[in-house]
Formats: sequence, structure tokens, C-alpha cells
Amino acid sequence: MLRLGSDKENTHPRYSLGSSRVDCASSYRDKGSFSEVYLVREKKTGNLYALKCLKKKHLSCSKLENEIAVLKKIRHDNVIGLEDFYETRTHYYLVMQLVSGGELFDRIIDRGVYTEKDASQLVHQVLEAVNYLHENSIVHRDLKPENLLYFNSDENSKIMISDFGLSKMSDHGVMSTACGTPGYVAPEVLAQKPYSKAVDCWSIGVITYILLCGYPPFFEDNETRLFSKIMRADYAFHSPFWDNISESAKDFIRNMMQKHPKKRFSTEQALRHPWIIGKTARDQDIYESVSMQIQKNFAKSKWRQAFNATAAINHMKKLQLAHADPDAPLPPIPAINPCNSQNIQQDVNNITAKDIDTNGNLPIPVCHVTSPEAQCRGLRARKGNMSFWGGLSYVQSVKSVVLKALLFAVCFSCDAIDRATNRNGHSMQTGVCSVM
Repeated sequence: MLRLGSDKENTHPRYSLGSSRVDCASSYRDKGSFSEVYLVREKKTGNLYALKCLKKKHLSCSKLENEIAVLKKIRHDNVIGLEDFYETRTHYYLVMQLVSGGELFDRIIDRGVYTEKDASQLVHQVLEAVNYLHENSIVHRDLKPENLLYFNSDENSKIMISDFGLSKMSDHGVMSTACGTPGYVAPEVLAQKPYSKAVDCWSIGVITYILLCGYPPFFEDNETRLFSKIMRADYAFHSPFWDNISESAKDFIRNMMQKHPKKRFSTEQALRHPWIIGKTARDQDIYESVSMQIQKNFAKSKWRQAFNATAAINHMKKLQLAHADPDAPLPPIPAINPCNSQNIQQDVNNITAKDIDTNGNLPIPVCHVTSPEAQCRGLRARKGNMSFWGGLSYVQSVKSVVLKALLFAVCFSCDAIDRATNRNGHSMQTGVCSVM
């Protein structure tokens, strides 16, 4: 019988509790929420699930009810499913499909070889899932790389969409609540205009852009210019990062990131695009450029160096297999700069109580963006605070490119912010915040 804590009510005869929290707990934990995730086994079948435990006193009932209603309605191969739900006097319990394959960026970096076709196949799966949601009058409203997870550790594992906390069942098709993540949110949402399911298509366009170059399409060190760029759909395919990307891929992104929602591709149209169906996606390896940009622009989880020895060795092995001459010597392994464990320990020691959430968790990873122009010219972003719709403020406090930022995302209230410094001590502005 499942027992959590000392509360005798916290029992359920159907499941037995695993020995520890699941390693992939961050895959299920809502940003800023008060939850724990445990590995459980269904006694009758032996199947493993992730049990998400939420304290009632910290939750908005309407938000949770919305998420549960959405999850109960959907069943798709590329969406993390809700298997069961029950509650006690103090907790809600969500029995979720177990997803253990890791986060999108981690898997890309670990691949060793990565092509346009890989990105195309990944986006195709996301489109299939979102098309299913739209057919069922559900809009996700918070699509971003952090919410795309791999089902298992298999090389050909399917991708799964997670986190339906901001999703909306919209039979009439028009919404007005301002929500999402600014780096991925559509222009009409920033402009506080009524919007439709087309906002998900915009987000998929932004994700596709990142998958092909490793950095986001919009970056400015000044919030006014940043949001102005998004609302104008003012982005570019910078050289040299996009020189080896096909014109078909760029055409797909242009259609997904149309400023006007009515001109933007729907999921049905996107699924018919030549780049998505695999006719025009290139096989050329773009791993080196994309992985390098991901490491520069997105902080890594689990306090570890993104470019690890395993990834480098795998890359060399795959390159050797691709050589016509099987006896050809391996190319030299690139320099690997592992994190200094002493420095990490010093940074951990500097974490204060306000940096830790109520569950004792370390701060969540945050995207740290350096603009392509700044990289090419050797420029650094200037310091500056950011604001969002006047009611949202960021308080910047990150100490290094892989260290701490805790976002408290509340509807129309966000007290978080982060200011990162790179390895040389220069300030870098981040451009991501979760908004409920």
C-alpha cells in the first residue's frame, strides 16, 4: 500500500511506492509549484508510473482542475498521459505516464551527429501531437523546448509534450488571457489581442528555429526592443549559423512565424510542408554548430558541463563510421573543459534560503541568450532590468552561466529575473520567463 509521509490518509491500494523520487522529477514538476514526484508500481500489472503529489494548500484549484480536465480528455502517443487521479484531505495525486528519456537539449548534445532531417522528424512528431490537441479544441499555450521530453533512452525514442498547466479547452476558438513564455509567445498575445490556436503554431516555429541553429530568434538587451521585435516578427537567418540550412527549412519557419495569425500555417498545413514530410530536409551534419550554440545560450540542468567526454567520443566514433576508409585515423577529440568541482561547490555554498524552493529543490535552469550579432562582433549585452506588461518584473540574480535562477510564475505576477555572467565575468541578459 502506498504511504506518503505520516498522514494516514495518504494511502492507495492500487500502487506501491518506489524507494526514491524519480530522477526525471523535473519533467513533471510545474515551475513554481509545490510538488514531489515519486516512482510507483501498479500492483496488478507491475507497470511503473510517476506519481505527482501536490499539497492542496499551495494550489489554485481552478488551475489544477483545468489541467486534469485536459489530461483526462486526451490520449496520444506524443503526449504524457494521465493514468489516474485521486485526492486526500491534504494532497492531490496525479499518476502520470513515466517518461525517462531526458530533455530535448540534453539529447541533442549527447547525439554526436545531428542533421536537419533529425530536426524535421522531431518537429513532425510535435506537429502530430499539437494537431491532435487542436482537433480536440485544446490549445497548449506554453510550447517550448523545456516541455519536450523523450519517452525513454532509446536512440529512436519518441518525443513527448508535457506541462498542460496553461492549456485551454476552447470550443469557441478565441482566448484573451495573457500567458505563456515571452521567448516563445506569439505577437498577438504580447499585443494583448484576442488569440486562437495559432499561438501554438508560432511557438513551434520558434522551437524549429532553435533546433536548427541553437539560439532563439529574438534577443535584445532592452525589453522594449525585445517585445517590439517579437510583435513585428523581426528575426533573421544569420550567417554563418544558417549558411548550411536548406531554403525549405527557412520557408517552413517563415510560414510558422507569420506575424498575422490568419496568414500563419495551421498544424494541418505544416504537416503537408515538404520539409516536414522529409522530402527537402538535408542530411548534412550540423551538430557542431547547433550544440555549441545550445551550450552558449541555454543553461544546463543538473549542474553539469554540457559538452562532456561521452558526447565528444560518440561524435568521433560516428564520424569514423561515416568515413569511406575504415582504417582512417580518428579526427582529434576536441578539447573538453569539465566543470571545476571546487568552483561548483563554492557556488552551491553561496546559495541562500531564498534560492531554494519549499521542496528543497535547486533553482530551475534558465535560458541565457547571447545574440548572434554579439557573438560575431565580440559584443556583450548591456545590463538592464526587464518588465512584462507593466505588472511583471524580473529581479536579476544569476551568478554564472550554469547557475541559479528561480522563477516564481503567478498569473500576471512574476517576481523573477536573472542576470547571468559568462565565464569571463561579462554580464549577459536572459530572455526567458514563465508567465502564468
